[in-house]
Amino acid sequence: MSPNSASPRRPGRRRSGGGGRGGRRGSANAPSFRPAAPLPDLPWIIVDADGPPTPFDELGFDPRLEAGFRSLGFEGTRPVQGAVIPLALDGDDVIACAETGTGKTLAFAAPILELLLTEQPGYGDPAREAFTRALILAPTRELAVQIEDSLVGLTYHTPVTTAPVFGGVEMGPQERALQAGVDIIVATPGRLMDHMRHSTTDLVRVQFLVLDEADRMMDMGFWPDVQKIMSALPPDRQTLLFSATLPGEIQRMAKEMLRNPKYVQVGKQGGAARTIDHQMVPLESGAKTDWLANFAKHDADGPVLVFVRTKIGADRVARHLVAKSIRAAALHADRSQQERLSAVEGFRSGKHPVLVATDIAARGLDIEGIAHVINFEVPDSPETYVHRVGRTGRSGASGHAVTLVSPSEQRNWSAVEAAIGFRAR
Repeated sequence: MSPNSASPRRPGRRRSGGGGRGGRRGSANAPSFRPAAPLPDLPWIIVDADGPPTPFDELGFDPRLEAGFRSLGFEGTRPVQGAVIPLALDGDDVIACAETGTGKTLAFAAPILELLLTEQPGYGDPAREAFTRALILAPTRELAVQIEDSLVGLTYHTPVTTAPVFGGVEMGPQERALQAGVDIIVATPGRLMDHMRHSTTDLVRVQFLVLDEADRMMDMGFWPDVQKIMSALPPDRQTLLFSATLPGEIQRMAKEMLRNPKYVQVGKQGGAARTIDHQMVPLESGAKTDWLANFAKHDADGPVLVFVRTKIGADRVARHLVAKSIRAAALHADRSQQERLSAVEGFRSGKHPVLVATDIAARGLDIEGIAHVINFEVPDSPETYVHRVGRTGRSGASGHAVTLVSPSEQRNWSAVEAAIGFRAR
């Protein structure tokens, strides 16, 4: 067992920074449009999305954790980090709404690691017991992998141990890591429930719970599992919830299961990053694949992430692009874990500059430098649109989002524009 990861390290370089049992089957029919929920009337701490950073070396972190910041190239906080970190260090429960790609992982990882490194009895003290102290839940295995990889980098100079727990791989290595009492578990709800049913994990002394991308966990049908997991945790734990939007079910859960949480809103609620150029292209449905192939060959100036509604559609579009001599791969829940990791790594490395993905499979992709996001169909809600286009225009970089709109989709597209408050060119 590695000192920092309780599962065997994957070969290759460390990545920056899934679903438990696989995604729901998509429908070929056009979805009904769901309007965005209004910002709840809660005591929000509104944070300027363009606020100045605070250098990490001025925040008084443990020197071992500061070494991790430096090795990963982190110099100063981003807005969500600057708002959440002090609250979390003070022991507050937090609900944070922020655009996708705003640095939420470090916002919860940094304070949890600081508190673990400074608690008593400390690491190396014979009186310190080995048990799981922090649980991080994520909607997809890809996001879980990325969070755990980020933790591996941050904890490289520390004795903190971590373990990823997600579906699509053997349970045995995960069981051994859980029974060893790793400090931090990063899990998808479905696979963690499998372990709980087999009594291979002990969560009765968890001190910190993180719900990352809570709205997507609800959309993917994991919310009953999330609630069961939360009910098995100590009531006096600290909870940090991150979500791009705040649906009513999450608001109700927060009132019941969080302790006087602080509400943090970074920028506009439910909005996309201001660095993204939004474009709408009107097309007949049958003309979309040829338009996409032409765009990928002649107009794209960087990696292209294409979102489609169904797994069958992802395979069909990827095959069409390959037939046009365009290097492309498909990413969806019916692919094996190794196939999914291969598709993501191939896209990250440039082996195939076009990735065709479903929403569930691509949720949580944290790949820098995605130049274009293409919505092959109009998303079924403003939240889905925000999540999709949040793959580009990250960390203040410029991004480009294109939505291909057939005549039958025009009404839904107009509703997306109205709900989010923008007008595509």
